[in-house]
Amino acid sequence: QVQLVESGGGLVQAGGSLRLSCAASGRTFSSYAMGWFRQAPGKEREFVSGIDRSGGSTYYADSVKDRFTISRDNAKNTVYLQMNSLKPEDTAAYYCAAATFVYDSIRARNPARYDLWGQGTQVTVSS
Repeated sequence: QVQLVESGGGLVQAGGSLRLSCAASGRTFSSYAMGWFRQAPGKEREFVSGIDRSGGSTYYADSVKDRFTISRDNAKNTVYLQMNSLKPEDTAAYYCAAATFVYDSIRARNPARYDLWGQGTQVTVSS
């Protein structure tokens, strides 16, 4: 079974950038579609971005479109989230998740469909 470990979070000023990584153990990484979610205190977990098994299809929440980029390297068992032009409202714990279901822009946004989750990494954007 795949285990997920996020890294790359931290404190950054508004307008800055961070790159999150999610490293997966196991030899079946390429069989999983991957998603990034975030959760701020007192709020529900929300979809940020998703990528299919090959990396050919990507999906974004409207709030991060044109600022964030998801990518994956199946040879390195890693999925990335490049976050640019960060805003204070991007402050949250960010989680990566792995999915075995049929992946499309609708299903990708439902956290209940994902099979595996990382422990999260905190992103704090100061104004």
